[in-house]
Amino acid sequence: MARPFEKVIVVGAGPSGLLLSLLLAQHGIPVQILEASDQLDGRPRAAIYGPAAIPDLARAGVMDEIRRRGFTVNTMSWRRFEDHSFITGMDGRCVADVDGQDLRMACLVLDELDRLLLDEFLTKHGGQISWNHRVVGVGQDEKSAWVDVETPEGKKTVHADYIVGCDGATSMVRKSLFPDFPGFTWDRQIVATNVYYDFEGTHGFTNTNFILHPEHFAVSSTLIQPSCRDARGAALLEADKPSQEKMVAKITRDGLYRVTYGEAGGLTLDQIEERQPMKFETILPGHPKPGDYKLVSLAPYKMHQRCALSFRVGRVLLAADAAHLCNPWGGMGITGGFVDAGGLADCLIGLWDGLADESILDLYSEKRRAKWQDLIDPASQANFRRVSDPDPDSLLERDEVMRACKAAEGDEGMQRQAFMGMMELRYDFTQHYSKNPSQ
Repeated sequence: MARPFEKVIVVGAGPSGLLLSLLLAQHGIPVQILEASDQLDGRPRAAIYGPAAIPDLARAGVMDEIRRRGFTVNTMSWRRFEDHSFITGMDGRCVADVDGQDLRMACLVLDELDRLLLDEFLTKHGGQISWNHRVVGVGQDEKSAWVDVETPEGKKTVHADYIVGCDGATSMVRKSLFPDFPGFTWDRQIVATNVYYDFEGTHGFTNTNFILHPEHFAVSSTLIQPSCRDARGAALLEADKPSQEKMVAKITRDGLYRVTYGEAGGLTLDQIEERQPMKFETILPGHPKPGDYKLVSLAPYKMHQRCALSFRVGRVLLAADAAHLCNPWGGMGITGGFVDAGGLADCLIGLWDGLADESILDLYSEKRRAKWQDLIDPASQANFRRVSDPDPDSLLERDEVMRACKAAEGDEGMQRQAFMGMMELRYDFTQHYSKNPSQ
């Protein structure tokens, strides 16, 4: 049958861009990925993917391998700062079989997941990726779209029917469409570290742990995308006491943990590194000194709550961080990005098969923006404020989410209902397909 378009360009070889490209290529749609770097991003970023992302990773054919190379996340908890004792939590084993599908959260560090997705795209589906292709401009007319790129061989123009910006928070594709990125940046600086320390065996921590304190709060920061630099020891730096966020989550089978904590704004990377031993001694169970743990990496980053005015302008579309940003507490950003990719893939597949017209792309923008506005933004903000609440001792009585978790302890049905509520991030675009391709 005659196809309504011939090619899609995906800008950015990050996780959502790779997932989208793989889903399209599986369906026989020609895709070219343009990546500004000469390799995949190897910095420590997200590692845990929520239930809403599992169906799209599964249909991409990588879910079993994710669980094999990584592991399944079963348990999460909120803990007191003073003695790290358990307040309440959830057990994901209640969604191990939902109509034959395992919807438990899965963990695989993102650089390994990126390699898995890229290998599938290139070796099994004949995908194309162009490294060292930095997009500097985007254009379109009624018949096609194009990007101007800088390459080692000079400037080029690459054409396609549709351009999808999956190029992250500083997306050049988004900037070509809109001068503004509405929203705000949090005034707290977050530091993500990878560390070997016996949280589970000695201190009884679960897979993911949220520690409540107005100054020393923590969360399982396996769901972030920081810039990274190897950590190094140094003398402590005296500074004013900042608000501190803390999260602890296991990210590999051999016991590597992601610990995220807050720092004062305006500190340099050198100052952050100098203060790290003091931070760990203050916030971690057992108050360890540098010889008690092995620090692998350290990465500061800022947090944002922002959303583009639209995810579609003609033949140019946006997805994941290029379209919207949120703080990492609860993993709404990475999970939402994967769900974007799955939804946009369904829209483009519907077009390719003649089951939908271009109005489905407007629907993509409308529905995915609504999910950010109604679910991702308010939930991620609530997650962040919960762990830094000024009165953590009374939070269990005041916080609706924590009360629900406490009430559901030992009740598999209630826990299952709570986990299934996370699936509201999804939207089924195939319901808008025509039953007859000729219609």
